[in-house]
Amino acid sequence: MSDIAIKVENISKRYRIGVKEQVHDTLGGAFISWVKYPLSNFKRVQKLSKFAGNDAEDIIWAVRDISFEVKAGEVLGIIGKNGAGKSTLLKILARITEPTSGSVVIDGRIASLLEVGTGFHPELTGRENVYLNGTILGMRKKEIERKFDEILEFSGVEKFIDTPVKRYSSGMRVRLAFAVAAHLEPEILLIDEVLAVGDTEFQKRCIGKMGEIAGEGRPVLFVSHNMAAVQSLCSRGVLLEDGKVVIDSTIREVVSQYVTKAKSVIENTSIANRTDRKYGTQFRFTSLDFFNEKIGEATQTFLTGQKVIIKINYKNISERTFEQVSVTISFFHSLGHFLFGCRSDVLGTLYRVGPGSGSVYCIIPRLPLNSGLYTFNLFAESQGVDLDSIKEVGHINVEAGDYYGTGKLPAAKRQGVFIDYYWIEDNASI
Repeated sequence: MSDIAIKVENISKRYRIGVKEQVHDTLGGAFISWVKYPLSNFKRVQKLSKFAGNDAEDIIWAVRDISFEVKAGEVLGIIGKNGAGKSTLLKILARITEPTSGSVVIDGRIASLLEVGTGFHPELTGRENVYLNGTILGMRKKEIERKFDEILEFSGVEKFIDTPVKRYSSGMRVRLAFAVAAHLEPEILLIDEVLAVGDTEFQKRCIGKMGEIAGEGRPVLFVSHNMAAVQSLCSRGVLLEDGKVVIDSTIREVVSQYVTKAKSVIENTSIANRTDRKYGTQFRFTSLDFFNEKIGEATQTFLTGQKVIIKINYKNISERTFEQVSVTISFFHSLGHFLFGCRSDVLGTLYRVGPGSGSVYCIIPRLPLNSGLYTFNLFAESQGVDLDSIKEVGHINVEAGDYYGTGKLPAAKRQGVFIDYYWIEDNASI
């Protein structure tokens, strides 16, 4: 008997998207368009029943020519940025949608958790939805009754089990939905990015359950943006980009390439031009520079325990002066772990920011980070009013060093680690 549970061969999926209508600047152009409209409308109706060509402007390939195999007991992590084709791939495997071309061979019963509370009826209670969702997933009534107490205990929503699901939070819905899917005893389990709405405790419980399922020889396909969870659970990974497989290798190598690509995007995007920021209509961060020992040539590579000088540049694009401005820079590991934040107001350092451009400095005398890649978030507020908030504004690479003189590298992986830092407004005292 073959140990291959899933075999995907050259599957592709295309969709038709809307095409922007032409807008004419002249009256003559508008009149000609009006005359031609019946014919063009007829052609549009004709196109609905067929695809004109693979590269037509109204065609998008969600996934294209993807091939891989998943063995029994293997946990495969599928990662990639938003729009890479991860969810479409899982929907094809779950037989929610048919591929345009290619074939999928699946040996075993599949349980899929692709969207929060899929199959839940908002007017029914949690108890009734357990039976409804379990039946949809292929469980018999006796099987649900036998496992009901286990499902309830795993979900942690015992108190609300007889309350209509419409009154549940998104986290409660996904806890109950995952509990049902996990106790289906599927031969294959598909998990999309649904664990993001669960709290830390529940995420650990889910990861433990997925590991337990894999340990019993059943494969798991896991899609997530949480690189730490992917690395801890998966042994192998597939990186998707624009619907295609970029790399299929060990999870460490796949995550490393994904992080490198994400770093490149960060480097090539000016902070001042970022459109994914929150607030920033009157005050906004414009750039971020890192120095060691003294202000001079900027660097992005530091040694553990080395002095770090962070120059945060901003621009007040309003005509008002902001009083008591607090600035925060938060450090994250490249896998998504929050490590620590340096807040100026904690140390009593508040700034008065008038119209125009300026800079503030955060100094960390001894960097308490192990070797690795780190990214940052920036946040500013004035007297309780948020001014600007932007994620992943830059990165630094830390290499092993012993500036502490102890012969050992500091262990600073725990969330909320205390570090020594201070803030200043100009570089005169650096």
